[in-house]
Amino acid sequence: MEFLSIIYFGMLIFWIWALVDVLKSKFDGGNKIVWLLAILFLNIFGAILYVIIGRKHKVI
Repeated sequence: MEFLSIIYFGMLIFWIWALVDVLKSKFDGGNKIVWLLAILFLNIFGAILYVIIGRKHKVI
């Protein structure tokens, strides 16, 4: 039971980190809104997609 709690807590931290990273970053066009909605509505899957795909589209 404790192991699952640690996994869930880690997923929550990862989700919050992805959300904060999107909010702090600059994107072209409406990509920021799209990634925010993906993370909010798809939860951990949206955060994983953002890390795999979205971080490459940030404007530096």
